Amino acid sequence: MAWSGCGPKCLPPWTPRYRYLDLLFALMGTAAFLVDLAADAWVAASYLQAGHDSWGGLVLGLLGLSSLATQLFSWAWYRSDPKELRRHRLRDQILLALHVLQLGYLYRCLHALKEGFRVCRKEAATEAERGYAVFLSHDISLLRLFETFLESAPQVTLGLYIILHTSKAETFQMLGIGTSFVCIAWALLDYHQSLRIFLRDKHKLGILSSAVYFLWNFLLVCPRILSLALFTVLFPSYIFLHFLGVWLAMFLWVSLQGTDFMEHAGFEWLYRAVVAVVLYFCWFNVAEGKTRYRSAIYYMFLLLDSVLLACFWVWYNLPLNWDSPVLYALLAALPCYSLGVLLRCIYYRCFHPTLQAAFPASYDEIDTRGLVRDAGAAFQQEPFTGDVNRRTYKLSRYFFGGFSLDRWGQLNGTSGDGTL
Repeated sequence: MAWSGCGPKCLPPWTPRYRYLDLLFALMGTAAFLVDLAADAWVAASYLQAGHDSWGGLVLGLLGLSSLATQLFSWAWYRSDPKELRRHRLRDQILLALHVLQLGYLYRCLHALKEGFRVCRKEAATEAERGYAVFLSHDISLLRLFETFLESAPQVTLGLYIILHTSKAETFQMLGIGTSFVCIAWALLDYHQSLRIFLRDKHKLGILSSAVYFLWNFLLVCPRILSLALFTVLFPSYIFLHFLGVWLAMFLWVSLQGTDFMEHAGFEWLYRAVVAVVLYFCWFNVAEGKTRYRSAIYYMFLLLDSVLLACFWVWYNLPLNWDSPVLYALLAALPCYSLGVLLRCIYYRCFHPTLQAAFPASYDEIDTRGLVRDAGAAFQQEPFTGDVNRRTYKLSRYFFGGFSLDRWGQLNGTSGDGTL
């Protein structure tokens, strides 16, 4: 098997190393998916049994929509994978049947766990075996991210709306909301961890950096979803117009960045549409280059939008009832968001790998000038002989390779003006 690049400036990455930590991430991700699926089924069944057909139908509709999109991406990626990989998996006819039955993603998870466990247990796994395990984990991480923001994020918003609307919380509702929040933050962490596989081993996510990354994403997503739920309580019909307006703006923004992720144009538009849904809730980088200013503009826009939605609720409920737990949750949202921003800054200051750190340590001044001509060289260590997941590798280059090359020598171990 040979490296299949992603463009003339896209160089081979480091030889991957599949660790027990990677296997743990895969196991926990699969378990979270199954638990969240069971919780969603319980929530939908409880609503239907209680006579709330519209709420139960919305839960099932979101579940079906996210599953359909996930299966479409999964099947498209199977079809575009190198032919050499097809001997490791089921025949195309069986895979197609699994995807039609909405079981394609679950098969991916179980197959990745099997290959990952075999590689970790084997003392002298070949580069091709390690590369294949990493290849499988990358697609699963991205599919999990899409599934989470198409299903878990809208569902937790719906769950909070129902609790606020009825002024009571059932056990199944709290379980569904809790698992959805955890799945959202976990999907972001798992996706980020998959991007780091292309970096040197010393730049892989550790326990502390993983905890910080998980926590700041959790703290930033919670206030956003709370503001959406509060607005939905007041104007349940207008929340769809709000989503449509913001989604169209994000879809246009993504399209103007000229993404080139999928092999077929039709699936590329689907990819942009799904990314726009992710951007409705949190930041997601899809283009190469420095994104400090882009991300800053995005977070200011998201903060302003969330504050306006929350202000509608405050204005409508004047005079405020200080005995209401919703008011205290709203007051805690701003410190929660501020703490999330602070932890995000700490993460990029202390744990985010820099371009300087990714380059080899031994070079002279002339060599340095030659190295910095291509940011992709930060990922090159030795010729790679296994199949590389060019989809995730491209996103990894966007995420870690967008540093300002003229300032490269000034970074000195900090995030500089890099891709956030």
